[in-house]
Amino acid sequence: MSEEKLRVILVDDEPLALRGLKLRLAEFSEVEIVAECANGREAVKEIKAKTPDLVFLDIQMPGLDGFGVVRALIGGPAPLFVFVTAYDKFAIDAFEANALDYMVKPVEEERLKDAIQRAREAMKSKAAMSRETKLVEMLASLSKDEQDRIKELINDPAWTEKQRFAERLSFKDGSKVVVLAADDIEWIDAAGDYMCIHAGGKTHIIRETMKALQQRLDPERFQRIHRSAIVNIGKVKELHPHSNGEYFIILDNGQELKLSRSYKDVVARFL
Repeated sequence: MSEEKLRVILVDDEPLALRGLKLRLAEFSEVEIVAECANGREAVKEIKAKTPDLVFLDIQMPGLDGFGVVRALIGGPAPLFVFVTAYDKFAIDAFEANALDYMVKPVEEERLKDAIQRAREAMKSKAAMSRETKLVEMLASLSKDEQDRIKELINDPAWTEKQRFAERLSFKDGSKVVVLAADDIEWIDAAGDYMCIHAGGKTHIIRETMKALQQRLDPERFQRIHRSAIVNIGKVKELHPHSNGEYFIILDNGQELKLSRSYKDVVARFL
């Protein structure tokens, strides 16, 4: 007899983060995603309606945040929670011991595997029955200074940028999910409706628009040099001007790319 699936709800107001987590969870046959929520209020409604076993819950969301979701479930059946956050260990010390687990964005495969295993073990033990009480008690016990400190960190633009521009990017390439360190990406170019990501001597082809992909990359490290090309500034070795106003960029792997005239105002970034 096959093992009963772990019923899961995903909650994150960032579409890319939500999609990335969903792609990673697709690798786990024992997981069934029963709902995806883009905000806290939607999450509370879906959790009450579908009574999942486990919720991957983002903390920083407009309106009702992750803590608010937990508070809104007081008095009724509650699932296990895994907090998904852009904060470092310091910011989550207050609730680490009371949530099932936490994961720092971008989510790593091993951490996700561990979280699912913990959920499996908790579902088989009495520990799962008391987690709601412990989590609610912890949230209620936070002092005003502690709550203000967490809110201050949540509102820190530096953390917003860290969440938006991840050090690792995940995407689906054919039938597999590929995870690349942002620094390993050399350049990206468009091929019709597809994007070609060149990294470490390999080319990964994904179906995504140039605009959407550019929004996932840190502009401090990646520069658009053509309407259909983006380059990792750190990989640029040489820059050669051309008589027609264009430039030729040479990467440290020898690859030559063209910087079009319409983007010549960004030349200073390579000097």
